[in-house]
This record gives sequence, C-alpha cells and structure tokens, in this order.
Amino acid sequence: MERQLGFHFDGSACTGCKACQVACKDRHDLPVGVSWRRVIEYGGGGWRLEGGQLAPVGVFAYQVSISCMHCAEPACLPVCPAAAIGKGADGVVRVDPSRCLGCHSCEWACPYGAPQFGLPGGAMSKCDFCSDLLAQGLNPVCVDTCPTRALHWGDLERLRAAHGTLQSVAPLPGPDQTGPSFVLTPHRHAQAPGQGGGVVRLPEARNARLGRR
Repeated sequence: MERQLGFHFDGSACTGCKACQVACKDRHDLPVGVSWRRVIEYGGGGWRLEGGQLAPVGVFAYQVSISCMHCAEPACLPVCPAAAIGKGADGVVRVDPSRCLGCHSCEWACPYGAPQFGLPGGAMSKCDFCSDLLAQGLNPVCVDTCPTRALHWGDLERLRAAHGTLQSVAPLPGPDQTGPSFVLTPHRHAQAPGQGGGVVRLPEARNARLGRR
C-alpha cells in the first residue's frame, strides 16, 4: 500500500441535511434500500415538569456522516470466501463484483454495516471513494455536495495533522476494532463510543445497523 486515503468529518459543521447521502445515492444510481453514505442522528435526554412547564434535562442531538471507513484492518476482507474484497495501493477497500457470491458475510462482519446487498447482478457493494472521479482529479461527490463543507478527504496522515486523531464518537464502534481511516472533529455534545446516553433518532434507522438504510 503506497498511501491511505481517508475522510474527515466535522461534526460541529454538519446540519444533518443529508445532501451527501442523496448525492452519493444519485451519483451511483443506487436502488431503494442501498445507501453507501448514511447520516445518523444521535440524541438523548428528556423532560421534566417544573412550575407547571416542561423543562429539558440533558437534551442533546448531533449527526455523524459515515460510509465505508476503508479500515487499516477491514473486518470484511478476511471473511469473504471468494476473495472478492481487496485493499488497493491507495488504501481504498473495494469489492470485485465479478468474484462476489452475494453471501453477505462482509456485511455481517463490518461493524459499520458498510457492505450492502441490492444492486443488479446480486453482488455486495459499498463506497469505493468515487474512484472514477479520483482518476479524473476530482473530489468524491459527497465532499463536493456538502453545503457546510463538513466533509473532506485526503491522505490520512495529512488529515490527522490538520484535524487531530479522534476516530469515533457514539454511536460508532470503537476504532480499535478495525482502525478506520476516518478523522472526526466532534460536535460539542458528542459522546464517547460505547458510553453514549442517547439513541439513534431517525425512525427508519432504528432497526438497521448504524442507520444503513
């Protein structure tokens, strides 16, 4: 591997508009039920009666935009029985649809639920970093589409030098599992992975791992 590409997500800038998610879906013509980039809303807290009025108690909410994390140690790669998943010289993890059996093993292994089933041909699929656009010297479509510039991409070491080394907040899994190529600038209400006191808020995401649908 010559280098490792990664994403930087600025949680303090994200408004949860899902423009990145929609742009990815449109650019890759993904069918219903398949989303390579997903915006998760995570929140918690409650309300209590004070003086005849409801008052908030520890109420918080924030968003996290995720895709395949192109991990240093991808959980999807060793479980594929057809060797259809590989990690390129740029660090990007890709699925070879000509080899894929559609067995879902990669989806079950990935703690981010990144590989998904549903494209014509019966193969698993996921974010490939918009490899066709990178080959033209262009940015991934999610990065260009974000209206608040909450998403960036580049060499992982340079992203860490510019934005720090935080890789996870709740409800994401801890980074020690796979070594995600992901850098986070946390929202002011962000909570530590595995220690968060909230829930995934979006109704359509409650029964899907990290809101993958």
